Amino acid sequence: MAVTTLKRKLRRKRQAQNTRVIKIKQLSAKPVIKNVDIEELKKSFAK
Repeated sequence: MAVTTLKRKLRRKRQAQNTRVIKIKQLSAKPVIKNVDIEELKKSFAK
């Protein structure tokens, strides 16, 4: 007996898996925390 692969269904399934992984990565991503010198900012606004 020959086995047929459902290519379209497989492609849709992979696409759903990839979007799920991307969503999880976006949700768990943390923004980069930068050290900001507040006094230096205040000086620049005074000028």
